[in-house]
Amino acid sequence: MNKLLLESHCVFPTPDMPKTAAFYEQKMGFRVVQYMNAVEPHICLYRDTTEIILTQANKQRVIPNRELYGYGYDAYFITKDQEELQKEFINSNVKIVRSLGNTDYNNREFVVEDIDGRWLAFGIKVG
Repeated sequence: MNKLLLESHCVFPTPDMPKTAAFYEQKMGFRVVQYMNAVEPHICLYRDTTEIILTQANKQRVIPNRELYGYGYDAYFITKDQEELQKEFINSNVKIVRSLGNTDYNNREFVVEDIDGRWLAFGIKVG
């Protein structure tokens, strides 16, 4: 069977695209490419094979999934070397919400909070 789905990208509405982009660039090591003159202005954030697309929010504040729905991350990124990535984020003063550990759903992961209050998990299935 052909693989029909190849990749996915997160789309994060945010009230201040340049501020959020600066956080991801300075604290989390993403490369920033701005498309502010596009019909739908946005900023793309790139790191390795991951992309996040920032769009302009109509609200003054991001409401994360855990507030809207009672639980849940706002994005989940698959990574093989969580220890190194977590250490990098700690050294950059990114807020660690949950330290690296194994979950009851057989993932090894850690969770950070971004500048807009989103919870981002970084993990991989184990076993």
